[in-house]
Amino acid sequence: MGHPIQGDVTVDSAVRAAAGVLATAGIEAAGAEAELLLAHVLRMDRRDLAKRRAVGDELLESAAARFHDLVARRARRVPLQHLTGVAHFRRISLDVGPGVFVPRPETEIAVGLALSAVLAAPWRPVRLVDLCAGSGVIALSVVKEAAAAGVEVSAVAVELSPAAVVWTRRNVERLGAGRVEVREQGVAQCCTDLDGRVDVVTANPPYIPDGAVPRDPEVRDHDPAVALFGGADGLDVVRQVARTAARLCRADGSVVIEHGEYQGPAVAGILQDAGFRDPVTHRDLTRRPRTTVAVQDC
Repeated sequence: MGHPIQGDVTVDSAVRAAAGVLATAGIEAAGAEAELLLAHVLRMDRRDLAKRRAVGDELLESAAARFHDLVARRARRVPLQHLTGVAHFRRISLDVGPGVFVPRPETEIAVGLALSAVLAAPWRPVRLVDLCAGSGVIALSVVKEAAAAGVEVSAVAVELSPAAVVWTRRNVERLGAGRVEVREQGVAQCCTDLDGRVDVVTANPPYIPDGAVPRDPEVRDHDPAVALFGGADGLDVVRQVARTAARLCRADGSVVIEHGEYQGPAVAGILQDAGFRDPVTHRDLTRRPRTTVAVQDC
């Protein structure tokens, strides 16, 4: 990629040039991402950046050089969140980088469903276990939003990958305020001390079939394979999650599992086989069926 910002440039012209580069690279929200990258370089939010664009402020050469580097890397489809180090999600911002799955907007639906289950639980404090926790996005979001609603949640975030659990711990230390415990364990063997005592189990497990190739280069080339691929049919870890959730949940406890858009019926069957009842699959923000909720049979 040629240098899109050479010589004396304004903040506005730098953003416009970068947006053109990103659009050519196939990035849909090119203008917004150019703004986010320059705001990151200048250590300001997008509102302040907009003011600097409006008044024609010039961009220092050092900032322009750093911005150019980030734009070039983003054009090569390095995830935006890896470049800024931050993933914004609902009411929190998470530290992310290589080795951990970057939270996606579709997981917001899973968090909303888990939060509903937490608020409806009769026990206090509510006990939640988040399997395949990754960045800790589900556990931390539910704990924070439940607290805002006046409900205390005691959560355990379970993550097996040593590379990912670094990020889990970092986010929990910054955002968990002592309400989230991190356990570096596999799904099948985890949390035996909590058997029959958990109100809500959540999971965004790997669910892509081993032979499939993710469409987006950000996922295909940068998300860790351990967070993506779930066996021949993509459901090996989902089956483990269902069995573990059945072991952990108290009577009438809930399980919330995110999955692929064509896997809803299979996931519902897996949950029923594990002893859950009334599975319901919910659609994400793009109207794709992506999250299934079920209740532990009495």
